[in-house]
Amino acid sequence: MPPAASPGLDDRLTHVRFRRALTLLLMTFFVPGSAQMAAGRKDVGRIAVRVWLCLLATIAVVVLLGLLWHGLVFWLVSNTVVLAVIRFTLIALAVGWALLFIDAWRLGQPLELTQRHRLTMVGLNGFLCFSVAGTLLFAAHMVNVQRDFISTMFGGGLVAEADEGRYNVLLLGGDSGANRWGLRPDSITVASIDEDTGHTVLFGLPRNMADFPFAEGSVMAERFPDGFDCEGCYLNGLSTWAADHSRLFKEYDDPGVQATIDAVEGITDLDISYYAMVNLAGFRSLVDAVGGVELNVRDRIPIGGVGGPVTGYIEPGRQRLDGYQTLWFARSREGADDYSRMARQKCVMGAMLDQLSPRVVVTKFREIAKASQDVIVTNLPASELDTFMGLALQAKSQPMTTLSFVPPMVNTAEPDIDLIHERVQRAIDKSESRGDEDPAAPRKKRGAGSERATTGGSIGTLAEGYAANQAVDLDSAC
Repeated sequence: MPPAASPGLDDRLTHVRFRRALTLLLMTFFVPGSAQMAAGRKDVGRIAVRVWLCLLATIAVVVLLGLLWHGLVFWLVSNTVVLAVIRFTLIALAVGWALLFIDAWRLGQPLELTQRHRLTMVGLNGFLCFSVAGTLLFAAHMVNVQRDFISTMFGGGLVAEADEGRYNVLLLGGDSGANRWGLRPDSITVASIDEDTGHTVLFGLPRNMADFPFAEGSVMAERFPDGFDCEGCYLNGLSTWAADHSRLFKEYDDPGVQATIDAVEGITDLDISYYAMVNLAGFRSLVDAVGGVELNVRDRIPIGGVGGPVTGYIEPGRQRLDGYQTLWFARSREGADDYSRMARQKCVMGAMLDQLSPRVVVTKFREIAKASQDVIVTNLPASELDTFMGLALQAKSQPMTTLSFVPPMVNTAEPDIDLIHERVQRAIDKSESRGDEDPAAPRKKRGAGSERATTGGSIGTLAEGYAANQAVDLDSAC
């Protein structure tokens, strides 16, 4: 009969087996497949390690190229085919890694462990397995959210070439309501973006502009060859008119938007590349999704009013406003005028661009994507998304110029279209050359040592104009 093993030897063997099982799990965590190579399943181990090394090499190359060329990163996160490949790769990694953890636990011979060690290994293996696989599956879910967002938000429409080196994007703030989503644009702005530098000029058009021409050869020009000169005919009423005469716009998906584009092109002499229409009533959810926006509130801004009761106020001071407050900051007309409100809207646009950092987009992406699908309608093709992401990043690093065609420069009832064309071209030329003026220099104050007056929360007055409606650097005017 063989001699019985000593208790000390049993304890040492028990700890050795436990350490071996623990080591196999940790090897699988740090280098998937290494446990199988060490424990005899070399064929499985080699495949897993090679996949792991190829993945690390691919990530390293992408990161290196992304640091040198941001366009690659923008393309990767905006191409739906690439996103689909990334999603299925993450799912496959999650499943494969989980199976390797289970196999590493088996190779650790759990039946030879003590009950205490066996329970420890089961708990640790389950924690690592679910943590790693869960993280990868969540990443796959986020990639799918991105892909669905792009597929839903951006279609496969026609790609517009830059017009004389610039993309001109029409931004419409739609006044929503029952059965009239976006039919009355409350805010009409053209963002003219340099295709090389991203420098942006915002051209603001008042909603009450009348007696204006349409682009030559357009549907509206054929119907109104002498311009939109009729009783009660204003720029923001074009959408409603086009909806009532939709048979004239059979070639277009949205008659109201197309009619507005015809007018904006005639007024500014710019070819519109794309449009984006924002549901202002849902804009608050987008602001809330990014954690609010920091704005300089110069005057007490009423909430409500003009046809309804004033229910509160946004108090003066530099503060972070939530979506509800930001919407009213941009829309309030109580104690102000349309042109003061246009100036505040420009300030909101500039603040959103400045403060929407890549970190915020990454950490709040799911909320932003969900809010955006309910807020924004655009004809920007998905294939051009990476281009505009790059331009937006460039635009963040430089001043934004604004020019609004409002009093005292323009009489909105009888606008001087030739003057508007000349001022548009001058603003674009100045933005491209950057002029002799230092955009970062503080604006000159009017009056010796006195602060400029404010009206309805905007620097300036109706008589002299509002700073944010005509600024070389929008930040300095807000």
